[in-house]
Amino acid sequence: MSGATAETPGVSTDTTVVKALRRIRMPQTQRNRELGLLVFAFLINGAAVALVQLGATGQIDWTFLYYCGGLTVLVLGLHIVLRYRAPQADPFVVPIATVLSGLGLAMIYRIDIEDGDTGWAALSTRQLVWLVIAIGAAVTIVVLLRNYRVLLRYTYVFGLAGIVLLLLPFVPGLGTDAGADVWISIGGIFSFQPGELAKICLAIFFAGYLVRTRESLTSVGTRFLGITWPRARELGPLLLLWAGAMAIIVLQRDLGTGMLIFGMFVAMLYVATGKTSWVVIGLSLVAVGVALATLVLPYVQARFTNWLHPFDPDTINDSSYQLASGIFGLAHGGLIGTGLGRGRPGLTPLSQSDYIFPSLGEELGLIGVFAILCLYMVFTSRGIRIGMAGQDDFGKLLATGLSFTLALQVFIMVGGVTGLIPLTGLTTPFLAAGGSSLIANWIIVALLLRISDAVRSRPRVVIG
Repeated sequence: MSGATAETPGVSTDTTVVKALRRIRMPQTQRNRELGLLVFAFLINGAAVALVQLGATGQIDWTFLYYCGGLTVLVLGLHIVLRYRAPQADPFVVPIATVLSGLGLAMIYRIDIEDGDTGWAALSTRQLVWLVIAIGAAVTIVVLLRNYRVLLRYTYVFGLAGIVLLLLPFVPGLGTDAGADVWISIGGIFSFQPGELAKICLAIFFAGYLVRTRESLTSVGTRFLGITWPRARELGPLLLLWAGAMAIIVLQRDLGTGMLIFGMFVAMLYVATGKTSWVVIGLSLVAVGVALATLVLPYVQARFTNWLHPFDPDTINDSSYQLASGIFGLAHGGLIGTGLGRGRPGLTPLSQSDYIFPSLGEELGLIGVFAILCLYMVFTSRGIRIGMAGQDDFGKLLATGLSFTLALQVFIMVGGVTGLIPLTGLTTPFLAAGGSSLIANWIIVALLLRISDAVRSRPRVVIG
């Protein structure tokens, strides 16, 4: 017994050393591919800032380029963490998020130059600080969340947290009067939009809830018009979410968040059940909700009026000025754009946040806009691919839900500023100025990285 006991530590130590050496020698194909893409992303971001300076001022300001180097250092830090903590994570997610964040930062900086803002008064400076916090949050999640399935245990905790976050703007002393009741302010200095984090909490809740109730939701119902419709008692969760979305639209005067959360749940419901009937019912409820909101709520009526008649002489100098100005900016950009730093994006109100997409379209042109949309498309496809490759329902639903939410947000925002659909109060992911959106989107990046690493690292069952 004593001999066996004496040998066991030696065997354990040898095994640990062998595993460590194997990990060091094992080529990390995914991380090497990611590093190559990151170098390309850094070159794009640096060139964008340099072109902005040359176009707007005619000279290079190395100070801000040094600041942008901070973004490079942060992303490289995340890359190093992934090499040790998640070596099999998807190699495309971080580079795409880096390029989009860098392009957004360059355009925000360009508008600061036009407005003459410097120091802390410049939104680009604050955007850099938010990037530090956002990427730091992503690194923290990658390091601490070793197994994403742990989130399943706290399904209802995340659901409660999502509801609390949505209700925070109604707390006396926290809410701010900024049109829609979606912002909170701490000390009059720090402003935050809790709904951005609420969508992540609710995505985790929806994934956990649908995993637990999938069997009842997929039960056989009535077949009509070639589609199997669910039983009436199974419509409860969908109707409850629809009522919640309508409450957000009415109480918070926030059309975008209500549409986003309800659309996310319908998409995840379809992935969980595979029933087309859920999508049909969901779209029908959206149509009914929009119709009711248009008839009852004046601000929704105004948005639809501006959407249908953006160039009406009676409104173009008032309520529809922002939409019309953004469309004029896109038209001015044409096919190849005016060039970074050579346009006039600052003429459009909120050109750094809500209307950053038309700002980029004016200076990068239709080609640049298509390139940005392609980046979003690839990001979404990678996220959905991560979900579909998963072997557990929770990871599949969570990855798909988060990816679809980001894609839906892009569609709602881009469709609104281009006149395709009525304008809402959402922001363009990664591009727009604002810390809450930036933090939420980089958290989504971290969760997708964790899920993809688990999917690739898990041994596959081979049947001979």
